[in-house]
Amino acid sequence: MRLEPIANPSLARRLTLPALAIAATILIASLLAMIAGGNPMAVLGQILVGAFGSKFALLETLNRATPLIFTGLAIAVAFRAKLWNIGAEAQLYAGAVVVAVLGTGALQLPAPALLTIMALAAMMAGAFLLLVPALLKTRLGVDEVVTTLLFNFIFLLFVSYLLEGPLKDPMGMGWPKSARLTPEARLPRIVDGLRLHWGFALALIAAAIVWIIDAKTTLGFEMRAVGQNAEAARFAGIPVTKVILKTALLSGGLAALAGFSEVAGLKGSLTLDLSPGFGYTGIVVAMLALLHPLGVVVAALFVAAIFVGADSMSRAIGVPSYLADIMLATALLCMVLAILLTKFRVRRD
Repeated sequence: MRLEPIANPSLARRLTLPALAIAATILIASLLAMIAGGNPMAVLGQILVGAFGSKFALLETLNRATPLIFTGLAIAVAFRAKLWNIGAEAQLYAGAVVVAVLGTGALQLPAPALLTIMALAAMMAGAFLLLVPALLKTRLGVDEVVTTLLFNFIFLLFVSYLLEGPLKDPMGMGWPKSARLTPEARLPRIVDGLRLHWGFALALIAAAIVWIIDAKTTLGFEMRAVGQNAEAARFAGIPVTKVILKTALLSGGLAALAGFSEVAGLKGSLTLDLSPGFGYTGIVVAMLALLHPLGVVVAALFVAAIFVGADSMSRAIGVPSYLADIMLATALLCMVLAILLTKFRVRRD
């Protein structure tokens, strides 16, 4: 058997195979629910109810989706140009550290100006953190998968040092966390009394901007060209190195906005457990979205609904919430297979 490339996959093929991947994920999750002793329909129904069945559940799903949109966009941008950014977790924390420094009284400014400066500074920190592996890749040929992955562990250790030292809250009763942000440094809530904040709206705006860049600008065309074939792009006159560096700046900045939104919008202070793996989950989100910026929003909502709904389902039915992790892993594997079969057909020799 061999794989034969498909020159121009039909629209039906490009839509049907990803849909089948989602259906396969649901089927496998149903079988696992049966093994765990639950009724598959009841389990899936409770996940839906837990994620969308009330105003509180819906807003919690949107809240959980906010950082996933940012990290999903960061991964989609980088992967589109074949820059394998596995360090969105570190870039998220880089943005969070900047927010914790600037938002606790270092700057005395009105809320709009302070939030704008914090967001831009956070993006610069995340961009710099990915710029280093990008320079190592373009100048020395160092594999960015290794460098960006290792940066996650290095930067988390740095954050731990900061929270036990320079940034430790003197009123925190010994807990490793930063001081609380001033009221001017907090993103306001969209709905009073609930946790959804304006970081979600910022995430939607970011998705729209990234789509415009990808589809309507020269930079977007250059990123796609470099991702398709870097040597051909270089032969056509595209400055491949500059495109990769620009991609790194954009990707790192987007991931850092996830840290900005979590600290300024949700938590109010920096902690070591700020992210339960949003940077890594962003890879799943980007792949489920087929690296499309607007698809990232839909994929992030899907992933967030699984997590939020699984927590509710576990309390109501007793099936372990780890089912959500299995569903996401299965969805990723099925989607990767669907992408492969979209571009290639299986032939027998």
